[in-house]
Amino acid sequence: MLPVIEQLLVLQDRDRRRLRLEAELKDVPVQQRRLQDKAAQLAAAAESLKQRTLHLEAERKKLELEVASKQDFIRKCELAQSQTKSNEEYRRYAHQIDTTRQEIHDLEDKEIVLMEQTEVAARELSEAQKVSTAERAAVDRQLSDLAARKGNLERDLTEVGDQRDQLADGVDPQVLSRYDRLLVSRGDNIVVGVSGAICGGCHMKLPQQVFLTAKAQREIVACPMCSRLLYYTRDMEP
Repeated sequence: MLPVIEQLLVLQDRDRRRLRLEAELKDVPVQQRRLQDKAAQLAAAAESLKQRTLHLEAERKKLELEVASKQDFIRKCELAQSQTKSNEEYRRYAHQIDTTRQEIHDLEDKEIVLMEQTEVAARELSEAQKVSTAERAAVDRQLSDLAARKGNLERDLTEVGDQRDQLADGVDPQVLSRYDRLLVSRGDNIVVGVSGAICGGCHMKLPQQVFLTAKAQREIVACPMCSRLLYYTRDMEP
């Protein structure tokens, strides 16, 4: 195998590691946002239930005040009724008292419904708050793990980058330039083996002369279809 091909294979290995680390590092903020969004959604759901519980309780208290007001009205009517000497006024007060008592009965029915709804909402709120608290704690742990992972990835990326730079310094500039162009256009599969006269990159059958030249390993040979650099070893024999 040509020494320059050996250099490029090692360089390619570092580039593969570098690109993998960069992809993993790029994915960290995505995972962080996903975790934070999930916790925020649960917190928002709990807050919505809290507001519903407060609203129901406020509505129930309004009914209580309305009932108390009507009971006070009844007492005033009863007092006025006891003092009147007019039969017509007495009957009018009696009618007002009966009507108001029916209104109080209807309000108390509504109050019972609201109390039941408030109890259900309070139970749902308690459960939602437990879930939200547990999720927040889990998210905080996972975010801490991600922060540590990010630090490790950045350290590894710096290390691999330094290795890559050192290796690149030892490669012929023209060959390196060609390699770097392929790295941009073809990804991290640039220097590929030849097995059974098939390009290890595009998997197309190579012309016989190209295959024989690659097999001889006396010069750098590129696949005429995908431009990847070819190498051959004896273990690639069919």
